[in-house]
Amino acid sequence: MPDFGANDLDAFWMPFTPNRRFKAHPRLLASAKGMFYRTPEGREVLDGTAGLWCVNAGHDRPRIREAIQKQAAEMDFAPSFNMGHPLAFQFASRLAQITPKGLDRIFFTNSGSESVDTALKIALAYHRARGKGTKTRLIGRERGYHGVGFGGISVGGISTNRKTFGSLLTGVDHLPHTHGVPGNLFTKGQPEHGAHLADDLERIVALHDASNIAAVIVEPVAGSTGVLVPPKGYLERLRAICDRHDILLIFDEVISGFGRLAAPFAADRFGVTPDLMCLAKGLTNAAVPCGAVAASTAIYDAMLAGAEAPIELFHGYTYSAHPLACAAGLATLETYREDDLFARAAAIEGYWREAIHTLADARHVIDIRDLGIVAGIELAPRDGAPTARATEVFETCFDEGLLIRVTGDTIALSPPLILEKSHIDRMVETLRSVLGRVA
Repeated sequence: MPDFGANDLDAFWMPFTPNRRFKAHPRLLASAKGMFYRTPEGREVLDGTAGLWCVNAGHDRPRIREAIQKQAAEMDFAPSFNMGHPLAFQFASRLAQITPKGLDRIFFTNSGSESVDTALKIALAYHRARGKGTKTRLIGRERGYHGVGFGGISVGGISTNRKTFGSLLTGVDHLPHTHGVPGNLFTKGQPEHGAHLADDLERIVALHDASNIAAVIVEPVAGSTGVLVPPKGYLERLRAICDRHDILLIFDEVISGFGRLAAPFAADRFGVTPDLMCLAKGLTNAAVPCGAVAASTAIYDAMLAGAEAPIELFHGYTYSAHPLACAAGLATLETYREDDLFARAAAIEGYWREAIHTLADARHVIDIRDLGIVAGIELAPRDGAPTARATEVFETCFDEGLLIRVTGDTIALSPPLILEKSHIDRMVETLRSVLGRVA
């Protein structure tokens, strides 16, 4: 380990990290290529998490790197307020070609958190623009993760992300989560039981009246809370109830988009199209921060027709459609196409599933959930010390050359889509070994 003095580590207030614990025993990454990171000492670490659910095409893709370098030399920044640059329109047009049919109006942001807050604001503004300004209530879901903006944590349902920050947004309600439904343990793919939980939206509608509800937002597959796969028929029921009551349906596809579920988007995998879709992470292969909201043509047209001022939506960001992000995004979409990565994910999904489920008899494992190239391995918590066992597994795996992610007492895996069977085998072998040794 290099000699890091206190001053080298103290200045950076790290996000979502126990800073004191980390800085006592830092885990540092120095370079990355393909499926692997390297530490400052040169030790190889297999990336089992695509960075942070985001490097779907693998690390250091030449097309993406070169596009960023070229654009930085040509034009480093251009404003998007009352101005534009060609790459922004090209990127939006290219993205609209792969989003689900009808979701072809693209609003650029810089992150998943900003995409969520943008989608919520669009939903509210849309109803107002068509004369239904009382539709202001937002419906999230327990255990949902929608970033860290005030809108996102308000509709989100992870208590640790909410409890410190006051009363949050008013006019928010939550659907029940889909975890722990009897009969669903160790399901391969979508579980059979639990579609009825979507019907709780009817109870919420009866309580508040549809005339006051603007939108429902869910992750099609809830990633950050521990990989909760929707029961068969669940998303279809949500779509039908929203249609019945003139409520917009928002999919947060920040994690599930761009091949993660062995399809372009979760909407494609499940055959359910939302009215608004939040994107980020794999949008640029995480090479440059970027997010987007894909909106339906109907929403966009209604906003323009019902605008109260020449500017139809008083919202945006300094870095919306940043030139470097657009260059990275165009190169990323071309990399996905050229390498046929979504089909590649579909082809290896079966091997991934069967390999991951061999850990069902591993020590401490109490459930396994999977879909596409993502998996959640839930561990029994230590008595009186929730999360401690999973944290030790995470740290030990890193020491043994595997990067995983843990959330609560669940191991979450989401490797780059370029993975091969040998990578899967190595992940499973390392996890089995570590689980067998961790108390």
